[in-house]
Amino acid sequence: MSGRARLMWDEAVTGYDFGPEHPMDPVRLDLTRRLVDAFGLDRALDVVAAKAAGESTLKLVHRPDYIDAVKAASADPAAADGSYGLGTVDDPAFAGMHGVSALIAGQSVGAAEAVWHGEALHAVNFAGGLHHAMPGAASGFCVYNDAALAIARLLELGAERVVYVDVDVHHGDGVQAAFWEDPRVLTISLHEHPRTLFPQTGWPEETGAAGAAAGSAVNVALPAGTGDAGWLRAFHAVVPELVAEFRPQVLVTQHGADTHFEDPLAHLAVSLDAQRAVQVACHELAHEHAGGRWVALGGGGYAVVDVVPRSWTHLVAVAAGRPVEPETVIPEGWRQQVYARTRQPGPMRMTDGRWPVGWAPWEAGYDPADRVDQAVLAARRAVFPLRGLLA
Repeated sequence: MSGRARLMWDEAVTGYDFGPEHPMDPVRLDLTRRLVDAFGLDRALDVVAAKAAGESTLKLVHRPDYIDAVKAASADPAAADGSYGLGTVDDPAFAGMHGVSALIAGQSVGAAEAVWHGEALHAVNFAGGLHHAMPGAASGFCVYNDAALAIARLLELGAERVVYVDVDVHHGDGVQAAFWEDPRVLTISLHEHPRTLFPQTGWPEETGAAGAAAGSAVNVALPAGTGDAGWLRAFHAVVPELVAEFRPQVLVTQHGADTHFEDPLAHLAVSLDAQRAVQVACHELAHEHAGGRWVALGGGGYAVVDVVPRSWTHLVAVAAGRPVEPETVIPEGWRQQVYARTRQPGPMRMTDGRWPVGWAPWEAGYDPADRVDQAVLAARRAVFPLRGLLA
């Protein structure tokens, strides 16, 4: 197996563009790629462009009639009327939508194939993580569900156990739905509570279909305002024990940066430093329980200058085995590029000043009156007994 990590990248993914008023600004992808280069990380891994996902691959998750609808909306955006979730405020149709959505999916599928075949130990597609797309509908800025497609491809190649960990601020509903009845896939999502945030799903009681898949979906619904200590406490109180029990052959993770306290679309209060800590933890879990096989994806993130490029550059650096220390000064050349592109000043350092981040381990005891601890308890009580673990 190659020791080098792989970054999946085709500049054409920046064509995933819902328009100038939409919060998912593709400049976040371009600026991330430029920051990766500014730190020389492109020389520490293999940068590879995969082909767009073909129709047979898309059908591993998506219905044929939905794929046809995406193609039709792509050819004539003005005709999209909201059916199949296309032509809505969240998912406006745009010319070329099918092609670029399939291209992003292809990068995640290519990442999964490279890791499974031993061509790379880790593979990152920060343009991916479009976890809301359903088998028959676009949703939440997501047209094709590249995360689900990557997992489906792993299963097609012979994987028998895949763990998917989603730390985006929004529930990973599309991936959960895709594998609701499949005991080969354990989906774990940490997200803001559905009472206060789209898509209003991800309750702890959602644990997978009855029968063999019972306990294959895990949801930690965190209260609005959760900060670094609570977020990391919840992650470590739930994820490592479940991953160890499931013994995955591959770990697939989604790293939406919209948990950040600056993100305009949600209400958690997590720092860049805590996001980096979870990236490091996922990397370690892959090595401890999945033979190092790790597919890491991007996701949400709408503070497109200050947060997203730094968070996902940390992710690439961790995967490449060249972690960037949080206090590192950001190269001036990149900050000049930021200003030229956005007329905004770029951040100065790769930290929010909260490193090292601290959190209290679950094993030390819990407070039944604490809202974060209540969320953790609800998730553990709902799922752990189904998996033969003590809640």
